[in-house]
Parts: sequence; structure tokens; C-alpha cells
Amino acid sequence: MQVFNTIADLQATLKGLRAKGDKIAFVPTMGGLHQGHLSLVEQANQHADNVIVSIFVNPTQFGENEDFEQYPNTLKEDLKQLEALQVAGVFIPDAQQMYPDGFSTNIKAGHLAEGLCGEKRPGHFDGVVQVVHRLFEIISPDIAIFGQKDYQQLLVIKQMVNEYSLPINIISADIVREADGLAMSTRNQYLSAKERTEAANLYRILVQLKQDVLSNKAIDSAILNAKQSLAKHFKVDYLSVLDANTLSATSDNTTQIAILCAVFLGSTRLIDNIIFYPKQNT
Repeated sequence: MQVFNTIADLQATLKGLRAKGDKIAFVPTMGGLHQGHLSLVEQANQHADNVIVSIFVNPTQFGENEDFEQYPNTLKEDLKQLEALQVAGVFIPDAQQMYPDGFSTNIKAGHLAEGLCGEKRPGHFDGVVQVVHRLFEIISPDIAIFGQKDYQQLLVIKQMVNEYSLPINIISADIVREADGLAMSTRNQYLSAKERTEAANLYRILVQLKQDVLSNKAIDSAILNAKQSLAKHFKVDYLSVLDANTLSATSDNTTQIAILCAVFLGSTRLIDNIIFYPKQNT
């Protein structure tokens, strides 16, 4: 496994791999790796000859008073885990490599960034698509893997790839959960022991909401009940039941439904979702 800190060194190696006809898969991360990230790498290994993982905490996607300065740095352990998975290379640029003096971009997130996390974290998805587009420019992967836990982000990136006609196949990977259902997240380590136990209620309540929707309970009523249940444990940021393909209201034409949620437990913001087929399509 090679570790690259400069674009020039990374691109020289990628040029050699492509000269052999190798297919390149890419997994972007901000470090603080857990089994959810590693599952993305494992999936990438199934689709390509070589996997490149990036570790870069992107300042442009953090809002004011968010946790940019405190974001976990576990680089030594991250590299050990990636080496065990036999990735070809890890790209660890600094901000100057990613955004050199004079760098500018007009890349903006599309309409799928509106609402949900886009509403609650203004500018967040612009920062996401800017850094992902920049990484795609640098690496030019054939395939890129993104987790379903950040579901709105996944759709926003797919929209960006389509808009700019990038020749990259975006593959989504299922959410990896702890034994009690909590979606794995780097930010879970912010939780106290008591909060960590309480956090398991999030997925339990979302599963009940899914059952209510599949039982043809009125969506507004089902959401209200779920919000009341969530409020016993969390501060609810948002909870929505939407068309999973458009992030608009469900209709008779909806082929998949998305339950999307963000809550605060103490000062920690947790997001989760469940994607499922309407009853008539199961």
C-alpha cells in the first residue's frame, strides 16, 4: 500500500496502473474509519483492480460552530486498517494540495440539496460537491463508492456526476449498523456511555415508522407519532417520508420510499434513513 501526499505522486502511479489496463475504484473519506467505511473499501475491491482511498477533512463542508476542529484524527489506525484490506493507495493531501492559491470553482449542488440536511446546514452540500468533484478530477476513477447512510449526499453526488457528464459509475453501499441498530458513524464516538445506549432508539423508531407506512397509515399521522417517540430521547432536527428517487412528496408513481431523519443527542448530530419499497411493489 502506497501513501500519497501530493497530487503529482498519486497521478504518476495511477498513470502506470492505467497503462496496464487496470480499473480504478475510489472511496473518499474524512478519516476516523470504522467498519462502515471498511465495507465501502471491501465493495470497491469487488469492482476494480485497484482501490484508492482518500483521507481529507474538507473545511468547505463544515458550517459555523460545527466540529471541523474537533473532527477525529485516527490516521495511524486508519492506515493499518486500509493496509489489511490491501488497498493500492491512500491519498492524504493537505488543504494547499486540494485548494491551491488561486483555486476557484463554480461547482454547486443541484436541487436535490434543498431541504433536509441542505436546509439545516446551509452551504454544506456545495462544499461536498466541490471537494468530490476536485477529487474526481485528480483521480479520474472508473468507480466511486458512497455509503447510503448519507443518503441525500449520495443523490446530490449522483446528480453532480450526471450534470457534468463525468464517466464515473457511482455505487451505493448499504448502511452498516451496530448490533443494536445504530448506524455506524465517526461521530458516534462523541456520545457518552449513557447517550450511546439511548441512541439505539433512533433506528427502532424509524423501523416502526416504516411499518406504519406499509400498513397504509396516513403519512402525516405516522410521522407525528414517530416525532413524538423521538422527542422522548432526542432533539429532532427533521424527520421526513419522501420519494427516495426525487426527495419530493410520495405519490402513486413512487417506486421507493425514503424515511430520512436527523436528531441531536446532547451535542451530537445523528442521521439515519431507511429505504424501502411501497407495499404494492414488495
